[in-house]
Amino acid sequence: MSRMQLALRVGDLEGSIAFYSKLFGAEPAKLRPGYANFAIAEPPLKLVLVAGEPGQDTAIDHLGVEVESTEQVDNATERLRALGLFTEVEQDTTCCYARQDKVWVHGPGGEPWEVYVVKADSATFGAAPSEDGAAQCCAGDEETATHA
Repeated sequence: MSRMQLALRVGDLEGSIAFYSKLFGAEPAKLRPGYANFAIAEPPLKLVLVAGEPGQDTAIDHLGVEVESTEQVDNATERLRALGLFTEVEQDTTCCYARQDKVWVHGPGGEPWEVYVVKADSATFGAAPSEDGAAQCCAGDEETATHA
């Protein structure tokens, strides 16, 4: 079963965790420093909260589709490339406290989308944050994207 992912950069992580716990009637499936994710059954949603600057308005960090296998990621990559979309493939990468295989594409407004599979849990977040505090593992790099 696939599910949509919505990753939000939030200025008040604790307040956001409390709000979304109430909204969806669920507690986070994973809590780590500066990070929480909810695996919501109904509607099928992976909600990811990433700490931003204190007091900042909530903003979309990235969007995604979580799938069950690397084969599904590979199939999505082939389909997206065949449609002429620029893709960036990451295999066996650590991001958001998980080992993943994924492919990135960007929408017309620059919004990053990933199709990914979680292969295993990780004790580390992934790539170090950039100077602006953005999590490097979570946005795909449009500068280095490839085109089939």
